[in-house]
Amino acid sequence: MKKHIRYLFLLIFVIGCKETEVIPDKSPDLIANEHLVLGNPSNATTDINNSNNYLMEKPQYALSYSRDRGTPNWVSWHLTQDWIGSAPRQDDFRADNTLPSSWYKVSPNSYSGSGFDRGHNTPSADRTRTIEDNSATFLMTNMIPQAPNNNQQSWANLEDYTRDLVKAGNEVYVIMGSYGVGGIGSNGAKTTLDNGRVTVPSQIWKVIVVLTEGEDDLNRITTSTRVIAVNTPNTNSINSSWGSYRTTVDTIEAATGYDLLSVLPDDLEASLEDKIDAGPTQ
Repeated sequence: MKKHIRYLFLLIFVIGCKETEVIPDKSPDLIANEHLVLGNPSNATTDINNSNNYLMEKPQYALSYSRDRGTPNWVSWHLTQDWIGSAPRQDDFRADNTLPSSWYKVSPNSYSGSGFDRGHNTPSADRTRTIEDNSATFLMTNMIPQAPNNNQQSWANLEDYTRDLVKAGNEVYVIMGSYGVGGIGSNGAKTTLDNGRVTVPSQIWKVIVVLTEGEDDLNRITTSTRVIAVNTPNTNSINSSWGSYRTTVDTIEAATGYDLLSVLPDDLEASLEDKIDAGPTQ
């Protein structure tokens, strides 16, 4: 009898474990490729020999890194209300030690005295769920040399507007990047920093796909889905209104060679990418 009871207990335990294992964990940092739902714009890979299109997937965002430029080519992330909490801004700018060991690692001091901000791609305020999430945005692989007025005014206004969309019941997929050589910061024009190890971009762009909160996101994107594409010069004399720099996704793709909404059906992708957003800016 005791033997039968032991077998029954074991059977219940095994069944219980199996039931637990098949329940999906929906927390944002455990959903595979959450930040690459719209595709991998440059077909970045984790091959160390692919040094100027090196894929890095973090729980908080994904990016393509260029060793020679010392900056990301693009950074992609998903923003929902789940990512926004009360964690304070960490300001712990630091080198990213997950880069291949033989590569030069840009440090916070690489930008010192340059007249350019350490400009976030994935914003600090988009990752306030936990201290760890916020801290991840201060890795230097998430930074570009950004003209102060571009960073603190135009770009800050766009970031605030994006979070306002989320707080109003939407979720967004964001891809941000930069290209070209040469910007104008508070100390004048520069092409590189840190003895040539960090390239100052001439243009900074962003694409935002806006959806109401829900499930099965890819299948909810239609020809009427709002897509905001912005491309700004990396200068200190920039207009503080980001709306004046709206463009098409097609235009950004032509300048970068990327395929930004590659997972969408071709006809839907084409329809969305040739439109200039005309929606509200605040």
